[in-house]
Amino acid sequence: MVTKNQLTDKFRSRISKSKKGTRSRMLRNRPQRTGIVYKVLSVKPKKPNSANRKIVKVHLLFCKRRIACYIPGIGHTLREFSRVLIRGGGVPDLPSVRYHLIRGCYDFNALEKFKRKHSRSKYGIPRVLHGI
Repeated sequence: MVTKNQLTDKFRSRISKSKKGTRSRMLRNRPQRTGIVYKVLSVKPKKPNSANRKIVKVHLLFCKRRIACYIPGIGHTLREFSRVLIRGGGVPDLPSVRYHLIRGCYDFNALEKFKRKHSRSKYGIPRVLHGI
């Protein structure tokens, strides 16, 4: 026999999940947002990992907020006042970095230091066919 409390508890949990929101709150239910870079820096990740991860501090347009974004890929030419496009998605070993930059949009070029052979689809790089 189901009690009244059990029924209301299910209903309450369903409501709280839907109203909770996402971890990438600054996007405000948009897939991407534009911003202006105001600082480029590198930070060290959490305990078991060791490297220098490249991040930027971005001032969002049409919203007076400043957030930290991760720079994907190898190499970049970003500097102060560069215009960038931001998507959601955090970096597991960097606390408080919950956004990624999108390569190939605005001032963030898609070119890297070397030519990609694997995982090209993220950057829209065509496949090089050998022997044709």
